Amino acid sequence: MRKNRMDTRLLVSIGLLVVAGFLIFLSASLGLLARDSVHFGSIAFKQIFFGLLPGLVGLYAFSRIDYMAWRKASFWIFAFAVILNLVIFIPGLGLHHGGAVRWLLIGSFSFQTSEVLKIAAVMYFAAWLSFAKDKAADFKRGFVPLLVMLFITGVLCLLQPDTDTFLVIAASLVAMFVAAGGRWKHIGSLVVIGMVGIAILAFARPYVMARIQTFFNPDSASQASGYQIKQSLIAIGSGGIAGRGFGQSIQKFNYLPEPVGDSIFAVAAEEFGLIGALALLALYVFFALRTLKVASTAQHQFGTLLCVGIATFIIVQSFTNIGAMVGVLPLSGIPLLFVSQGGTALLFVLAESGILLNISRTARIGRYM
Repeated sequence: MRKNRMDTRLLVSIGLLVVAGFLIFLSASLGLLARDSVHFGSIAFKQIFFGLLPGLVGLYAFSRIDYMAWRKASFWIFAFAVILNLVIFIPGLGLHHGGAVRWLLIGSFSFQTSEVLKIAAVMYFAAWLSFAKDKAADFKRGFVPLLVMLFITGVLCLLQPDTDTFLVIAASLVAMFVAAGGRWKHIGSLVVIGMVGIAILAFARPYVMARIQTFFNPDSASQASGYQIKQSLIAIGSGGIAGRGFGQSIQKFNYLPEPVGDSIFAVAAEEFGLIGALALLALYVFFALRTLKVASTAQHQFGTLLCVGIATFIIVQSFTNIGAMVGVLPLSGIPLLFVSQGGTALLFVLAESGILLNISRTARIGRYM
């Protein structure tokens, strides 16, 4: 494939998200210092040396690897991801936290295996759809494989349990299916299946039902399920137009649960106000638009579908987090990518961004602006 210069505007959007995210994280982490008496250096050290630095290395390395290599290896990558998400259930290898088993222990370190599953599922499904033209429109070769992928990833995620990550993966797979030419009647039947599945989950998983009840009526919800959204709205409202100023959030001290986790957007809105919150949203939107531009100019359908899949799970996860914090979506519990604490998530989102940059280097000249 002919190589061009990578999309500098996509690169700039990634860089701005990284810088903004790290500054917000540093400020939000002050809440943990007062609450849990943890050392600031230890929080920053983990985020930098287990997330940011290896992530930047991954960004550079993956931007240099021909993305078509992932097509050839996609089956084995997906098989490895499936095994990895089963290994965590072996006693002594999986880390239990809050009733969930989502992390693989390697010595004194741990990482979330579902991050591997996300990108592996996207790679394999993109490869499958790209091996034969118009495969997505065929029931047996397009829709049935989609159902199989949803079943495999769904079982792995729900066993942990990690319902939110499964919904993010499902959104990515469906978006790729549509982009590849999937039939809308198949999508319609999938929506019905999804609604039935959510109803079953709501009754089978008490925490899912609690989130739904909190979303529709936060005032009547239990203190545990309604507290987070109330404190988040207080933080966002107190930020006003221009915010309290960097580092000046009050809600991050003993009020917001997980100020460096899924509540971090509320901290950002309190400190930088409506202007800062909208600026952060604009960065995500610009990132998505540039990624879709790269997808539309990729030389191979695999590159197009890979862009669509990666962009979908990054944007869906980020906006699901933000939507929950402002009360327009049920609480999700998933981190805000590029911003929230978590070395695994930051490492993977930067490496995945490197793949997007590599695809942009093979854009069709004359259509790329």
